[in-house]
Amino acid sequence: MHNTESEYRQVIQRCKDLFLKKNKDYGTAWRILRLPSITDQIYIKAQRIRTLQETGISRVGEGIEPEFVGIINYCVMALIQIQLSEDKRTDIPANELETLYDHEIGRVIDLLFAKNHDYGEAWRDMRVSSMTDIILMKLLRTKQIEDNQGNTLVSEGVDANYMDMINYAVFCLIKLTIE
Repeated sequence: MHNTESEYRQVIQRCKDLFLKKNKDYGTAWRILRLPSITDQIYIKAQRIRTLQETGISRVGEGIEPEFVGIINYCVMALIQIQLSEDKRTDIPANELETLYDHEIGRVIDLLFAKNHDYGEAWRDMRVSSMTDIILMKLLRTKQIEDNQGNTLVSEGVDANYMDMINYAVFCLIKLTIE
C-alpha cells in the first residue's frame, strides 16, 4: 500500500534541504534571472535526463535523480519569481525564502491531491521515461506561452505548467527512490 503524501513530502524535504543549502552558498543570485531563463535551465535538466535515459551513459558522473531535484527547485524558483514579479530585490533573507518555498510547494501539493483524486494515482503505472517526455512537452508549452508574452486563448498560464512539472518530477523521484 502506498502513502502518496508521505512519499511526496519525503521527496520535497530532500529538494528543500538542497535548495536551502545552496542558498547559503550562493544566496538568491537566481533572482536576477528572467522567467524564460529559468525555463531554459529546467529544459537543460529535462533534456539531460532524456539523453541519459536513452544512452545510459553519464560522462559528468551525476545521474538522473539530481536532475529531477534540480527541475523541482528551478520550478519553485520560477513560481517565486512570478509571486515576486514586482519585488526587485536580488537578496531575499533565508527565513523569507523558506516561507516562500513552503508556500509554493503548498499550492503544488493542493494541486496534486486534487488531480490525484480525479486520476486515481495513474502516475504509478507510468514509466519514468514517459513522465520525462511530459515534462519536456510542458516546457515547450511554457516556452511558447513566454514567447507569446504570457497571452493564451484557452490554456492555463506558465505557473500551472511549472506546478505540473514539479509533480511529475516528484513522481519520478518516488518511483526511482522509494518504490
